[in-house]
Amino acid sequence: MARSQLEYAFEATPADGTVAEIVPGLLWLRMPLPFVLDHVNLWALEDDDGWCLVDAGYDTEAIRGIWQELFAGPLAGRPVTRILATHMHPDHIGLAGWLLERCSAEFLTTQAEWLAARMLWLDDSDGLLEVYDRFYSRAGLEQAVVEELKQRRSAYRQAVTPVPPSFHRLHEGDVLTIGGRSWQVMIGQGHSPEHVSLYCRELGMLIAGDQVLPRISPNVSVWPSSPEADPLGEFLTSLPMFAPLPDDVLVLPSHGRPFRGLAERVAELVAHHDDRLDETLAACRRPATVRQVTTALFPRALDRHQTMFAVGETVAHLNRLVATGDIGRSLEKGVWRFSAD
Repeated sequence: MARSQLEYAFEATPADGTVAEIVPGLLWLRMPLPFVLDHVNLWALEDDDGWCLVDAGYDTEAIRGIWQELFAGPLAGRPVTRILATHMHPDHIGLAGWLLERCSAEFLTTQAEWLAARMLWLDDSDGLLEVYDRFYSRAGLEQAVVEELKQRRSAYRQAVTPVPPSFHRLHEGDVLTIGGRSWQVMIGQGHSPEHVSLYCRELGMLIAGDQVLPRISPNVSVWPSSPEADPLGEFLTSLPMFAPLPDDVLVLPSHGRPFRGLAERVAELVAHHDDRLDETLAACRRPATVRQVTTALFPRALDRHQTMFAVGETVAHLNRLVATGDIGRSLEKGVWRFSAD
């Protein structure tokens, strides 16, 4: 599949822990991540006499230190008045609670994102072990791998400070006034339950979060808590919401550089998943387990973190094909098998 020719608005990215000005009153903050995907983009918008932060970053001592430096430097002189979380993943909501302990700010997100984050942070019970065991065992993984993945049930708490106990709920179509400019709330699904993107017609800019990224496909996974979910169907249904936006809208993604070419990138993401669905279907010409299909889709060696996401993405594609009637699913001796026959 040919890659679209996106127009990047900046030749270089700011170094980790530094800022770049997109336009007066809108700053690009780049924060490090301890993964192969090594950064996340956050945004600071002047909000009358304060700052509105869009996303908070992953919880590490290094990133806490970067925030302290930013408050003493580029963000000095204005208090943080609002913190908006695009969604509940740790690189976005991780330090929201920590930041809110240090400022009198309002916390904004959607209800599904807040509920999911609170649930994951509060529920570290042994009951999750059974849920993880059942999901990854039914996927056909070796027991040693299942045991390692079960230990990751606490990973969310380790990357996220206590999720705020209250929030201002965002809805599709809400209009937020930030620094005298109107930002329309656009809610997508698939990557997370109710992911927030923000569009400003006056600036011609879209803070896209993870819903549309320039170089990688947003992770769309099925997780142990909802093994028969169809997040890929939800993701593909959400993408057309961007169609009415102007061709020259500047997209501010959470990973990668700001770019123009939104329609082309959306079409490319749809084509990517069409190709992956074809590959998944081909892998099910004979009855196959999740593990077997995962190996077909991701033939390279994977570490445990990558294995978890690869299995989740594979199940998402399998469940989409089940939903469209292209394959069937059966449970045989405690293991799912998928077949196009």
